[in-house]
Amino acid sequence: MNKINQMLGLAQRARKIITGEELVVKAVRQGGVHLVILAEDAAANTRKKLTDKCTSYGVPYEIYGDRGTLGQALGKEQRVVVGVTDAGFAAKLTQLLHQ
Repeated sequence: MNKINQMLGLAQRARKIITGEELVVKAVRQGGVHLVILAEDAAANTRKKLTDKCTSYGVPYEIYGDRGTLGQALGKEQRVVVGVTDAGFAAKLTQLLHQ
């Protein structure tokens, strides 16, 4: 298990993660998300919707892994989109994703 997956799992256990397209979009609109992570195999429509929202509201986003990888990191079923609600976790994940 790599450091990104470990950090996602830690953030999940700390309840600093939200998942699901509609919940993440709502949180982006309300300013409650510091980072959005999209699966590489997200549907084109989902990817466009979330990247447009993130760009519009100034929320950084990253593309990482596939839906199975994201789900496994969170200890859940497949996940396409993950919102990180804590600034510290978001900063560390961004750093790890750019290594």
